[in-house]
Amino acid sequence: MFATGIENSYPVISGADGKDARVDEMEKTGHYRRWKEDFALVRELGLEYLRWGPPYHLTHTGPDKYDWSFTDLAMGEMHRLNIIPIIDLCHFGLPDWLGNFQNPDWPPLFAQYAGEFAKRYPWVRFYTPVNEIFITATFSAQWGWWNERLTSDRAFVTALTHLAEANLMAEAAIVRVQAGAIFIQSESTEYFHPAEPKAFDRAEHFNQKRFLSLDLCYGYDVAAYMYEYLLDNGMTRDKYHWFHHIGAGLKPRCIMGNDYYITNEHLVQDSGPVKPSGEIFGYYVITRQYFERYHLPVMHTETNFMDSERAPAWLWKEWVNMIRLKQDGVPIVGFTWYSLLDQIDWDTALREENNRVNPLGLYDLDRKIRPVGEAYRTLVQQWKNILPMESLCLDMRPTLMAEERDFLASAIPYEEGRTIF
Repeated sequence: MFATGIENSYPVISGADGKDARVDEMEKTGHYRRWKEDFALVRELGLEYLRWGPPYHLTHTGPDKYDWSFTDLAMGEMHRLNIIPIIDLCHFGLPDWLGNFQNPDWPPLFAQYAGEFAKRYPWVRFYTPVNEIFITATFSAQWGWWNERLTSDRAFVTALTHLAEANLMAEAAIVRVQAGAIFIQSESTEYFHPAEPKAFDRAEHFNQKRFLSLDLCYGYDVAAYMYEYLLDNGMTRDKYHWFHHIGAGLKPRCIMGNDYYITNEHLVQDSGPVKPSGEIFGYYVITRQYFERYHLPVMHTETNFMDSERAPAWLWKEWVNMIRLKQDGVPIVGFTWYSLLDQIDWDTALREENNRVNPLGLYDLDRKIRPVGEAYRTLVQQWKNILPMESLCLDMRPTLMAEERDFLASAIPYEEGRTIF
């Protein structure tokens, strides 16, 4: 599954005047005006798969209220061009009326939105309900950069809980409509290196914490001290068991999407801020760690390099890492250069509105192909028939069996005091 993506981040940040400001990457890169042209570029590269999502903050306008006008046009054009979308339903932000990720009312409302989307576009099978849950919770509630802009463990656990709950509830809502749905959970793959012997325990804490989003979404039992961390910061035992039950039940429908950038590895001191380390282990080693934890088919769902001259070399390096993983028995099903176009202000992680172009797309914002675009097109031509997609080991029945319907009925909003057993 060779793919690219249309960057559709839309977090809320503190603007230059101190007031809330929405950062809408689709608007900044001109996609709302040039979407037809952008989809044509996907086909020009020889690609069939596209990570794309409607702007959630503009589409879900209220409880039971949706504006599908732009989405209908875009989805119709993708269908006409035989582009297979991997639908990204929530990418770093919420509509204004829903507030932020501390809002406990959001998950069931999001699940309803996901179900309505699946009903409207029944030909869609691939979904990323909530993109990069760990990054969203960290940037919004631990580091104070986006949305609620909080900086505490309790705020982080609250955001993480709501994001993972929304993700699972959305998956259940989609499967009720589209029995053959497949979920590609695009998640940042991280590693924290101890910079000194005294930092080993702190680095290990971070290295367990990096797994929390996928642990909850896949029903994986966390380390004991991570369980204590969750409970100490607001999660209840009943809610944890809900995740274990629902996540494990939906896991067979999942592909593990791993995102890797040069910024994904970190250096940890005994105290003080965590610093970037640059690439040390690389995609192979870190993805292997995630695979050995979850044992799911793997797709490299995001990578790029913010230097147009060095980007082709980075593309090739990521690709040969994937070949080696496949040769070593990891079921690889796809690769993605993210994104199709240059992006805006990701050099500050969208924290500042400088309107600075980051040259990391397959095309620049004038829609002129970059060297990495040429290299990717050649790579796809050379390899698309050499490495067939692995069997996903998924049941593709068009309807659900009775026991599956019973299970999905249990994926209702969590209620305090109600167990799932």
